[in-house]
Amino acid sequence: GSGDGQGQILQRFPEKDWEDNPFPQGIELFCQPSGWQLFPERNPPTFFVAVLTDINSERHYCACFTFWEAVESPQPQSHTRNGEGEEEEEEAASSLVQPAQLFAPKSLVLVSRLDHAEVFRNSLGLIYTIYVDGLSVSLENVIGNLLTCTIPITGGAQ
Repeated sequence: GSGDGQGQILQRFPEKDWEDNPFPQGIELFCQPSGWQLFPERNPPTFFVAVLTDINSERHYCACFTFWEAVESPQPQSHTRNGEGEEEEEEAASSLVQPAQLFAPKSLVLVSRLDHAEVFRNSLGLIYTIYVDGLSVSLENVIGNLLTCTIPITGGAQ
């Protein structure tokens, strides 16, 4: 078709809303403000941070890292009516020239109440690298490690 589509949330952490920090509704629309479109060539990854303000005037910093993945392009269908020759079928097929491969955007989004754009970029870049390189690491573990830190007690053991 036209190459336009709708965004879809494939996975999220945490899986359920936290009472004090609900999941932003419509985040999939926010990630691609110009719409979810297929492209004939792979675009370079992009990163941006925007601030969303909720009903209580609380700021939520949304870091969005978008990259493009190859998708199967639909093959043109050529139908001939009974009695038509092969020449017309070949003409119809050659008039429907489509790119051999199309690329769809995929976004990684981090939502935080803290304003740390460089940390967000590095964290999303690490998740992207693990995903693209196909490393056998659980994304749940990676995200858990990124979000967890141990603060040592002054003068004591950790």
